Amino acid sequence: IRDFELMKQHNINTVRLSHYPQSRRFYELCSEYGLYVYDEANIESHAMYYGERSLSRHPEWKEAHMERTVNMFERNKNHPSVTFWSLGNEAGNGINFFYTYKFVKDQDRGLMDRPVNYERALWDHNTDMYVPQYPSAAWLNEIGRKGSDRPVVPSEYSHAMGNSNGNLDIQWEAIYKYPNLQGGYIWDWVDQAMEAYDEQGRLYYTYGGDYGVDTPSDGNFLCNGVVGPDRTPHPAMAEVKYVHQNFAFEAVDLTTGKIRIINRHYFTHSDAFHFQYNITENGSTVATGELPVTLAPQHSAEIEIPIAGITPKAGGEYFLNFEVTRKEATELLPAGHQVALEQFRLPLEREREQYASNIVNPGWKVTEKSEVIEIKRSQLLFRFDKKQGIVSSYKVRGIDYFDHGFGLQPNFWRAPNDNDYGNGAPARLQVWKESSRDFRITDVKTYEEGNKMVLEVTYLLAAGNLYDVKYTLYPDGIVHTASTFHSTDMKEEKITASEATLTATYSPEASAARKASSILNVPRIGMRFRLPVTMEKVSWFGRGPGENYIDRASGSKVGLYSSSAADLYFPYVRPQENGHRSDTRWVALTNGKKGLMVLADNTIGFNALHNSVEDFDSEEATHRPYQWNNFNREEIESRNDAEARNRKPRQTHINDITPRDFVEVCVDMKQQGVAGYNSWGARPLPEYTLPANREYRWGFTLIPLDDLRETREKALWSY
Repeated sequence: IRDFELMKQHNINTVRLSHYPQSRRFYELCSEYGLYVYDEANIESHAMYYGERSLSRHPEWKEAHMERTVNMFERNKNHPSVTFWSLGNEAGNGINFFYTYKFVKDQDRGLMDRPVNYERALWDHNTDMYVPQYPSAAWLNEIGRKGSDRPVVPSEYSHAMGNSNGNLDIQWEAIYKYPNLQGGYIWDWVDQAMEAYDEQGRLYYTYGGDYGVDTPSDGNFLCNGVVGPDRTPHPAMAEVKYVHQNFAFEAVDLTTGKIRIINRHYFTHSDAFHFQYNITENGSTVATGELPVTLAPQHSAEIEIPIAGITPKAGGEYFLNFEVTRKEATELLPAGHQVALEQFRLPLEREREQYASNIVNPGWKVTEKSEVIEIKRSQLLFRFDKKQGIVSSYKVRGIDYFDHGFGLQPNFWRAPNDNDYGNGAPARLQVWKESSRDFRITDVKTYEEGNKMVLEVTYLLAAGNLYDVKYTLYPDGIVHTASTFHSTDMKEEKITASEATLTATYSPEASAARKASSILNVPRIGMRFRLPVTMEKVSWFGRGPGENYIDRASGSKVGLYSSSAADLYFPYVRPQENGHRSDTRWVALTNGKKGLMVLADNTIGFNALHNSVEDFDSEEATHRPYQWNNFNREEIESRNDAEARNRKPRQTHINDITPRDFVEVCVDMKQQGVAGYNSWGARPLPEYTLPANREYRWGFTLIPLDDLRETREKALWSY
């Protein structure tokens, strides 16, 4: 029942039975709770591929195809929830599928005359719908514009392997825009891994490669669900819920508060739901109201929210938020369950005013030694280690904010996610891992600027370009950090894909995706530092509450949120990049009261975890073997660790992740997207990447806090 609860909670209304029928009870529950079933015959001969070797083209295999199709149809034909039939999956197309198609069409014509589909039929006659696999948003828009002679419903898309599902929102923009596009089936529902416990009693989940030496394995490739093995929803489920919601809100004129509400339901009236709105100023509610919405299914109406009385203040940012909740409980959902939300940024904000310290003569003292520069004044110490290339101490009013000297330093690397490994990023972009350690300093200088002290540092990165950091120290301990990433013309390393990878599944844009640009991209442009372990309480004004990334953020709205470094961590079955929050105005890390605020010049992304970037980087787990396929003896005998380095992930698990006695904070101008069209070559879209042949300027301010409540006032200033 938990699966049905989760699907209903996240606006999922249909399930594809991949790649075989389920138990009878499953169909009964789908009929009871209301899920459309895409029933699929247990036919797949993927290993024979799709040409002349395909079993679908050989008459001697006709009986085997027919038996499985007949069994599915006769067994399940009377279940009301069965809405579509599928002839199988990834088995090529030929005469045997022409026979199975004709059988189902002939038999069902006197019953419900349901559509019969088959993915490998493509546009051939033996599929009533076009059900491609892994199309991009661009392809969906193209087929939407061109039109089609049958509905288009991807039978697999948005491959959910690990930290994934990027671009789902723009795929659904196309689906809602064009009537011939009618939804899709995310691949897939649950991480298929087995619960286990290590010798210390710690839980982890086993996957391919854990079941014996030299055993054939696909590694963690089956860990590609939107929920974990224990049914914990992945953070991407916030995006899934948002794109599937059945009420839409469109801005008609935000200057007057005019909004169009659309009831996307086909059978349900809006009277079954409560509609509420609120207006926030820097995350705090300043107005709220109920909306008397009366909309029949597939109808829309315009409303007007009273915003004329709001006078924006300096540093104020205003959002109009909508929420739709159920009036009454259903069998699986409680009354008050949120079914839809939306947010609009109002054109009301005013720029922040410039901050100025009232300390006229701060009495700065600068001490420069061979390896260290120290900047001091009353109750302030700022130490830069020239040898390491990092800020090793930042001490204000007796509190040293950096743990064990691990202070501000450039950071261009993230722990590769599963899609990164699929597209070769760890090898292609290795130069940025090198650029995030063993820093080479080419210039350091200090000078006074009014009542402030400035420290400028220039780094020569491994990619051959420069990275400038300007630290501006205010007399009261505030530090503004301004950075410039200078461009580089270095090209990325070429990564080839195997034939098996290239033909693993049909994708309408697979060829174009493989012709990716040779321009070198940067995984992230940022800084990182470590705070004492006690400063683990996290508050922020940005997108949340859950993990989100620049290409998976539409379901995560801007607001005030609070959590902890422990709870910001998400345990993907194979550890990888996790816990990021994007579009952040400020984040504060405290011990419950005192702490440090990071205020963005514009917006930033951040991670704040009890582990380092390296802890989640598979390649750093040198005590674990690589994920070998072991498909044949020749492959086993030719295994080469040197060739696998940065090309294959290692066999790591969540019990390899032990919380450390610090909080590592990564502050990013931007981190590239997680991608998600597929996990065997698709990269983040260009708009969600950081091409290294451009210049980037960005900044943020570190503000010591005596009380978390100070953030509201501190955030109003520009530093």
